[in-house]
Amino acid sequence: MACRRVLLLLAGWPPVVPAAGVNLPLPVTAIARDIYDLHMLLLYITGSIFVLVFGVMFWAILHHRKSAGHQAKHFHENTTVEIVWTLIPLLILVAMAWPATRLILLQKSSAGAELTIKVTGYQWKWHYDYLDDGVAFMSHLSTPQSAIRQVADRGEHYLLEVDQPLVVPTGTKVRLLLTANDVIHSWWVPQLGVKQDAIPGFVRDAWFKVDRPGTYRGQCAELCGKDHGFMPIVVVAKAPADYQAWLAARQKPLRPTLKIRTRSGHWPS
Repeated sequence: MACRRVLLLLAGWPPVVPAAGVNLPLPVTAIARDIYDLHMLLLYITGSIFVLVFGVMFWAILHHRKSAGHQAKHFHENTTVEIVWTLIPLLILVAMAWPATRLILLQKSSAGAELTIKVTGYQWKWHYDYLDDGVAFMSHLSTPQSAIRQVADRGEHYLLEVDQPLVVPTGTKVRLLLTANDVIHSWWVPQLGVKQDAIPGFVRDAWFKVDRPGTYRGQCAELCGKDHGFMPIVVVAKAPADYQAWLAARQKPLRPTLKIRTRSGHWPS
């Protein structure tokens, strides 16, 4: 994706810098930055096509109007024109499809993950299970009902706050195994570049690798019932040392092993 940034600069276009409140959210993973770059590249291409096509069309309408004395020419076919207006869009589509396909394949490659978390969608909450660490919990919306009923003031993160966020370490490739317990949900955090459906009876996977500590928010992106809008996602990325401290505090103590006395009355060693 870095080559696209160079091409944009060589073409005289401004560097790709997200603007808060105007464009996509500020990306915090490499895959999210690639998505943003692809979005901007396609926007420049389609915007240029729009200006060119409509510019020519309006120029033709203005300069070939009947009131200016222009006489319309009658023709039925032009093989050269038909070939040109078929080949040019084909080449443009191929040029757009190449980076898009590469990015989709990169999104689907979760090989080399260092942390695996199972995510299960419920109506209307998320369950997180750290498969290798013995930590599991449910994450619910924590916005108070008084704010939802507009009795109290709404906070900055209205409907985007939870009681227990998903905590991950920075600089670590995290693999998500997504499924659902009832209906189809969709786990979506824009800043991480992740949007994957959670389907009952199926296990889908996705991955992300956060660059820096922070709190990143998302929502269920699938219409999953009456409380669909009350199913937020919060991911807290911590430095590796802070994450290990959080993990140690959350891990349950190992249950003591029970020993059964043999018929001879002796305890096995």
